[in-house]
Amino acid sequence: MRAFGIDCGTEFTGYGVVEMDHAARAPRLVHVAAGTIRLNKKEKTPQRLAQVYAELLARMTEYAPDCVAIEEVFFSANAKSALKLGQVRGVAMLAAATCRLTVAEYSPLSIKSAVTGYGLAAKEQVQYMVTRLLELQSVPESPDAADALALAICHIHTAQTLLLQGANR
Repeated sequence: MRAFGIDCGTEFTGYGVVEMDHAARAPRLVHVAAGTIRLNKKEKTPQRLAQVYAELLARMTEYAPDCVAIEEVFFSANAKSALKLGQVRGVAMLAAATCRLTVAEYSPLSIKSAVTGYGLAAKEQVQYMVTRLLELQSVPESPDAADALALAICHIHTAQTLLLQGANR
């Protein structure tokens, strides 16, 4: 399975691609790609959303994932920020739908739990564990890319658990 994680943001949107290598002696997670889409604050919202869509579509086409994982909406005290984030999430989902990919959504708590074992882990702990789990030489280029990789790892772990539960019935 190859999962494409997206950490949506209004200034920086991270993406990360992880796959499970079952051919290895012991199944292991493999880092395929990660990066950050940097948006220009001076651009108007439609142009920024178009950039996110175009870049995610290009990366999904390039890396041919089996599925996409996105963080669920969290409730914010600032409604305007939450709405802007929702627009980016919608564009990310549209890019996935355009590529005919299923989208799974995960809460921040479940993502952190899957990667660190603790749902209230700090960003630095998530970055550290992503680096270790994927056997990277250094931490990902940005916290957004690390979070996107964590989303992909969370989805792979969840899918494997569900598969095993189905096999045990």
